[in-house]
Amino acid sequence: MNDSAPELVFHDSLMLGPGDPPVCEIINHEGAAPLLLICDHASRTIPATFDGLGVDEARLRQHVAWDIGAGDVTRGLSHRLDAAAVLAGYSRLVIDLNRQPGDPESIPHQSDGVRIPGNRGLGEADETERVDTFFWPYHHAVNNTLAHLWRRGAPPLLFSVHSFTPSFKGEDRYWHIGVLWNRDPRLAKPLIGELRAHDYLHVGDNEPYSGVDLAYTIDRHAGAAGLANCAVEIRQDLLEDAAGVESWVDILADALQNILAKEDIFRVEHF
Repeated sequence: MNDSAPELVFHDSLMLGPGDPPVCEIINHEGAAPLLLICDHASRTIPATFDGLGVDEARLRQHVAWDIGAGDVTRGLSHRLDAAAVLAGYSRLVIDLNRQPGDPESIPHQSDGVRIPGNRGLGEADETERVDTFFWPYHHAVNNTLAHLWRRGAPPLLFSVHSFTPSFKGEDRYWHIGVLWNRDPRLAKPLIGELRAHDYLHVGDNEPYSGVDLAYTIDRHAGAAGLANCAVEIRQDLLEDAAGVESWVDILADALQNILAKEDIFRVEHF
């Protein structure tokens, strides 16, 4: 296990002050596993100059601002699997790293029914500055870390961690975890099988979201390159405390270790 300190990615921008954290964090860059873990929505942080985007602090602790527990699961998996990880440093309300810039949901005017006043009335120059400050540094870090792993040997896998709310628009979501994928089934299908071997788990196949509809990061960095990839969504009420996080780290680490033992997944294939 490589226990080197995380690499922090900074960006010189008037949007960030001296007390603001880095735009993303790279953990275990020299990890031995041929696997990159990513977490697009790991943080609820808003730059100080944004004044919370006009959103109440209590709201910023909720799902509207980040994927609760996803960052902790990613860090735990990085440690358990000796795998490199890249985690976002700022809230998806600043800019959603899992959407194409220019998409209306990239810098949302409202999210989950919550108005985001600080995102209204922005000009193209303002939006472009957010892209340059927060979006591209994160994606460059993902790209560079993936390239670093690939240069060492076999084509690596890309695995993205998210979390979802127990209910949405008045409907309860019974899945404990969902596996999201687009065209490449090589990582997703074995993972679904590993998870469904636990008969107490309700495992969604492209539920409660679909990787066909929303998979910008894994499509950009892995799908386009022919690298095996998928994302998971874990229900947030199962990540409310350290014990819940640790349980999911155990479940996913065991499943991924079994999949990583299959050599035929480490090749370039386009679907």
